[in-house]
Amino acid sequence: MAGMATHVITGAGSGIGAAVARRLHARGDELVLHARDAGRAKELAADFPGARTLVGDLAEPSRLSWALSHQTLPEHVDSLLHIAGVVDLGPVGELTPKSWQHQLAVNLVAPAELTRLFLPQLRTARGQVLFVNSGAGLNAHADWSAYAASKHGLKALADSLRYEEHPHGVRVTSVFPGRTASPMQVKVHQQEGREYDPSKWIDPESVATTIVTALDLPRDAEITNVTVRPSS
Repeated sequence: MAGMATHVITGAGSGIGAAVARRLHARGDELVLHARDAGRAKELAADFPGARTLVGDLAEPSRLSWALSHQTLPEHVDSLLHIAGVVDLGPVGELTPKSWQHQLAVNLVAPAELTRLFLPQLRTARGQVLFVNSGAGLNAHADWSAYAASKHGLKALADSLRYEEHPHGVRVTSVFPGRTASPMQVKVHQQEGREYDPSKWIDPESVATTIVTALDLPRDAEITNVTVRPSS
């Protein structure tokens, strides 16, 4: 993606999303940063001068179309980066429908809906959709059922989309990071009742490097699925 590319990014407020946004912002690309409310949008605009923001609640996917219809959408989109996510651990015997629905909404249904809404621009640009999935998208451990189900679903979404959009020249990438040193990881450790040591996990910058590599890959190839693991 040489030159001024435009990227729509969810989850740019922290962790992997912030690392990716910083990298693309530093090289002069155009950023359109999703925020869940006007307050968050203001913070993102301050952190990334010149970036545009889009406001909509990923927890309510059915309202995203309405929310976006009242805002100015970018006419040109080179990449749509789905990096936002939520996690809530618990055994199947205790997780409530509310917890299931929240994780499915934010981690799976909202990415599907945002993809639907931006597909016309992505097809025109012969752009790329990138999903930050999780190791939990490939394996589900005890207490991870709802989150892992949302991420297994996200892999299915990406795989179907890749087949559907191949004729339109849209590339589709899933990135499966292992545990990453981020605010989400702090929450996971709290829920697991474990001591948090960020040095044990992947630096978000390493995942950002993987993502930018997938975006910048020459047009003759696409990175379909890439797993990023802690090396220690």
